[in-house]
Amino acid sequence: MIRFEHVTKRYADGTTAVDDLSFEVAEGELVTLVGPSGCGKTTTMKMVNRLIEPSSGRIFLDGADIAGVDPVQLRRRIGYVIQQVGLFPHRTVLENTATVPHLLGWQRRKARDRAAELLELVGLDPSVHGSRYPDQLSGGQRQRVGVARALAADPPVLLMDEPFGAVDPVVREHLQNEFLRLQSQVRKTVLFVTHDIEEAVRLGDRIAVYGHGKIEQFAPPAAVLGAPATPYVADFVGADRGLKRLSVTAIEQGDLEQPPVVRLDDPLEKAADRLTAEGSRWAVVLDDSGGLHGWIPLESAASGASGTVGEHARRMEAWLPLGSSLKQAFSTMLQHDAGWIAVLEGDRFLGVLTPARLHEALRRSIDADAQEIAREDVDLDTVAGA
Repeated sequence: MIRFEHVTKRYADGTTAVDDLSFEVAEGELVTLVGPSGCGKTTTMKMVNRLIEPSSGRIFLDGADIAGVDPVQLRRRIGYVIQQVGLFPHRTVLENTATVPHLLGWQRRKARDRAAELLELVGLDPSVHGSRYPDQLSGGQRQRVGVARALAADPPVLLMDEPFGAVDPVVREHLQNEFLRLQSQVRKTVLFVTHDIEEAVRLGDRIAVYGHGKIEQFAPPAAVLGAPATPYVADFVGADRGLKRLSVTAIEQGDLEQPPVVRLDDPLEKAADRLTAEGSRWAVVLDDSGGLHGWIPLESAASGASGTVGEHARRMEAWLPLGSSLKQAFSTMLQHDAGWIAVLEGDRFLGVLTPARLHEALRRSIDADAQEIAREDVDLDTVAGA
């Protein structure tokens, strides 16, 4: 969808902001541009909508060289979201959101209906917020309106320049979550500028790590964190990149252990025999359909009491769906002070993830990228000895 071919931006004073830049962004892909201030990432983004003109090279949008497109018409085809939002203070939220459709000549009713639809999509009730003015909104709400306005004319490309940088960390995380949800629905081609490597890792399908006017590495987040291409990238992502990688490494079925399993209506004596035979201190308790009910420790099963497992089982709070990140798993373990978490696919119990298996999954993921092989093909001896 977006293609840079040997693009350079050099200013009259001799400063080179971007030097011989070549890369592609696929349709529906979210690419984060990350790096320190002055590295050229915002210049790169602004050249896409011709707010800045390149000194040399060519930029293509959907196969067409943008140099041959009228800049005003080009910008109306590209959504643009900035840190300070830039809402018109004298217009209502609904009017702000409908700005670009109005400029494109849409009928008033159609533009307002589209604006209302987009406000709902970003989590704002148009009947509540539509008639308000920007100064009546919180910072997070204004950012949501900015995103809605950028999407109102259904542009194929969305440019975002540190859009969540001006809000507090709690609101920022919430906006990131909402944006990921939104992107899963609308699947726009997005260039997202940030100086925050954690934000870049969390949001990007791929990350472009900028040095001084050049891209030092252009790869998926897991590869950037697990196998930095240069010492500069390793230094930029930080010594704790292994911890950051937890957030982009998903739980897979091969990461799970299979503990003893008992059923709700099993007699306690049967459960005790099962645990003793397998040398385990606890068992997972499932219902008749294979769904997770809870767990039972050996001391409860072997207490000599009468009754069934269901009468003595404990509630299981620490669980996650398959595909959740290792960071979520680690956080859930800490939150519930749990030595393991159950992993489900829908309502079906698949197995448990222990701290040892979590660490092994992380090492598998890192080594898989380094060796360019599938995660399941990583040699466990290599992992254990690493």
